[in-house]
Amino acid sequence: MTTHPEQHLQLTTVDTQDSVHIDIRGDLDYLSADALVEEATAQLTERPALTDLHLGCSGLEAIDSMGLSALLMIHRHTSVAGVRLHLDDRPGTLDRILHLTGTLEYLTSSPPSRTTQLMNDNAPASRPTRLDSNT
Repeated sequence: MTTHPEQHLQLTTVDTQDSVHIDIRGDLDYLSADALVEEATAQLTERPALTDLHLGCSGLEAIDSMGLSALLMIHRHTSVAGVRLHLDDRPGTLDRILHLTGTLEYLTSSPPSRTTQLMNDNAPASRPTRLDSNT
Protein backbone atom coordinates (compact mmCIF):
# COMPACT_ATOMS: atom_id res chain seq x y z
CA MET A 1 0.00 0.00 0.00
CA THR A 2 1.33 3.41 -0.94
CA THR A 3 0.05 6.74 0.34
CA HIS A 4 0.71 9.86 -1.71
CA PRO A 5 0.13 13.04 0.28
CA GLU A 6 -0.79 16.15 -1.70
CA GLN A 7 -1.70 19.57 -0.37
CA HIS A 8 -5.39 18.79 -0.04
CA LEU A 9 -5.61 15.44 -1.80
CA GLN A 10 -4.54 12.09 -0.43
CA LEU A 11 -4.20 9.06 -2.69
CA THR A 12 -3.82 5.57 -1.27
CA THR A 13 -2.94 2.85 -3.77
CA VAL A 14 -3.54 -0.84 -3.11
CA ASP A 15 -2.76 -3.38 -5.80
CA THR A 16 -3.86 -6.97 -6.16
CA GLN A 17 -3.04 -9.56 -8.79
CA ASP A 18 -5.04 -8.05 -11.66
CA SER A 19 -6.48 -4.82 -10.29
CA VAL A 20 -5.43 -1.59 -8.62
CA HIS A 21 -7.49 0.47 -6.17
CA ILE A 22 -6.66 4.16 -5.76
CA ASP A 23 -8.56 5.68 -2.87
CA ILE A 24 -9.17 9.43 -3.28
CA ARG A 25 -9.52 11.64 -0.19
CA GLY A 26 -9.98 15.41 -0.40
CA ASP A 27 -10.44 17.81 -3.29
CA LEU A 28 -9.79 16.82 -6.91
CA ASP A 29 -9.13 20.19 -8.49
CA TYR A 30 -6.71 22.42 -10.37
CA LEU A 31 -4.00 21.96 -7.75
CA SER A 32 -4.29 18.20 -7.35
CA ALA A 33 -5.60 16.69 -10.59
CA ASP A 34 -2.15 15.98 -12.01
CA ALA A 35 -1.24 13.83 -9.00
CA LEU A 36 -4.17 11.48 -9.68
CA VAL A 37 -3.44 11.26 -13.42
CA GLU A 38 0.24 10.56 -12.72
CA GLU A 39 -0.55 7.81 -10.21
CA ALA A 40 -3.10 6.12 -12.48
CA THR A 41 -0.77 6.36 -15.48
CA ALA A 42 2.12 4.94 -13.47
CA GLN A 43 -0.01 1.96 -12.42
CA LEU A 44 -1.09 1.32 -16.01
CA THR A 45 2.52 1.51 -17.21
CA GLU A 46 3.93 -0.71 -14.46
CA ARG A 47 1.19 -3.33 -14.75
CA PRO A 48 0.58 -4.26 -18.42
CA ALA A 49 -1.60 -7.25 -17.41
CA LEU A 50 -3.91 -5.04 -15.36
CA THR A 51 -7.61 -5.65 -16.03
CA ASP A 52 -9.34 -3.22 -13.65
CA LEU A 53 -8.52 0.20 -12.21
CA HIS A 54 -10.76 1.21 -9.31
CA LEU A 55 -10.93 4.81 -8.15
CA GLY A 56 -12.46 4.91 -4.68
CA CYS A 57 -14.41 8.15 -4.56
CA SER A 58 -16.09 7.95 -1.14
CA GLY A 59 -13.60 10.44 0.32
CA LEU A 60 -13.91 12.89 -2.56
CA GLU A 61 -14.96 16.20 -1.04
CA ALA A 62 -15.01 18.48 -4.09
CA ILE A 63 -14.27 18.33 -7.82
CA ASP A 64 -13.80 21.12 -10.34
CA SER A 65 -13.33 21.17 -14.12
CA MET A 66 -9.68 20.09 -13.81
CA GLY A 67 -10.74 17.16 -11.64
CA LEU A 68 -13.27 16.15 -14.28
CA SER A 69 -10.58 16.55 -16.93
CA ALA A 70 -8.33 14.23 -14.90
CA LEU A 71 -11.04 11.55 -14.82
CA LEU A 72 -11.53 11.89 -18.58
CA MET A 73 -7.77 11.58 -19.15
CA ILE A 74 -7.58 8.48 -16.97
CA HIS A 75 -10.53 7.00 -18.88
CA ARG A 76 -8.68 7.66 -22.13
CA HIS A 77 -5.56 5.88 -20.82
CA THR A 78 -7.51 2.90 -19.46
CA SER A 79 -9.49 2.54 -22.69
CA VAL A 80 -6.31 2.43 -24.78
CA ALA A 81 -4.88 -0.18 -22.40
CA GLY A 82 -8.09 -2.26 -22.44
CA VAL A 83 -8.49 -1.77 -18.68
CA ARG A 84 -11.91 -1.28 -17.09
CA LEU A 85 -12.21 1.94 -15.09
CA HIS A 86 -14.45 1.84 -12.03
CA LEU A 87 -15.57 4.94 -10.14
CA ASP A 88 -16.49 3.26 -6.86
CA ASP A 89 -18.62 4.76 -4.08
CA ARG A 90 -19.34 7.99 -5.93
CA PRO A 91 -20.67 10.78 -3.71
CA GLY A 92 -23.69 12.75 -4.86
CA THR A 93 -21.56 15.75 -5.83
CA LEU A 94 -19.54 13.64 -8.27
CA ASP A 95 -22.64 12.02 -9.78
CA ARG A 96 -24.17 15.47 -10.18
CA ILE A 97 -21.22 16.93 -12.10
CA LEU A 98 -20.95 13.79 -14.24
CA HIS A 99 -24.67 13.96 -15.01
CA LEU A 100 -24.63 17.71 -15.76
CA THR A 101 -21.66 17.36 -18.11
CA GLY A 102 -23.01 14.27 -19.86
CA THR A 103 -20.00 12.18 -18.85
CA LEU A 104 -21.60 9.76 -16.37
CA GLU A 105 -22.31 6.99 -18.87
CA TYR A 106 -19.07 7.62 -20.74
CA LEU A 107 -16.92 7.26 -17.62
CA THR A 108 -18.82 4.32 -16.17
CA SER A 109 -19.19 2.13 -19.27
CA SER A 110 -16.84 -0.73 -20.08
CA PRO A 111 -14.19 -0.15 -22.74
CA PRO A 112 -14.06 -2.31 -25.86
CA SER A 113 -11.90 -5.39 -25.51
CA ARG A 114 -8.30 -5.31 -26.74
CA THR A 115 -9.26 -7.65 -29.58
CA THR A 116 -12.03 -5.32 -30.74
CA GLN A 117 -9.63 -2.38 -30.63
CA LEU A 118 -7.05 -4.24 -32.71
CA MET A 119 -9.70 -5.19 -35.28
CA ASN A 120 -10.87 -1.57 -35.51
CA ASP A 121 -7.29 -0.30 -35.83
CA ASN A 122 -6.68 -2.64 -38.79
CA ALA A 123 -9.97 -1.91 -40.56
CA PRO A 124 -9.70 0.04 -43.81
CA ALA A 125 -10.56 3.69 -43.57
CA SER A 126 -13.99 4.58 -44.86
CA ARG A 127 -13.75 7.28 -47.50
CA PRO A 128 -15.55 8.22 -50.70
CA THR A 129 -14.49 6.37 -53.84
CA ARG A 130 -15.43 9.18 -56.22
CA LEU A 131 -16.22 12.87 -56.11
CA ASP A 132 -19.74 13.96 -55.43
CA SER A 133 -21.09 15.56 -58.62
CA ASN A 134 -23.11 18.03 -56.54
CA THR A 135 -20.05 19.75 -55.09
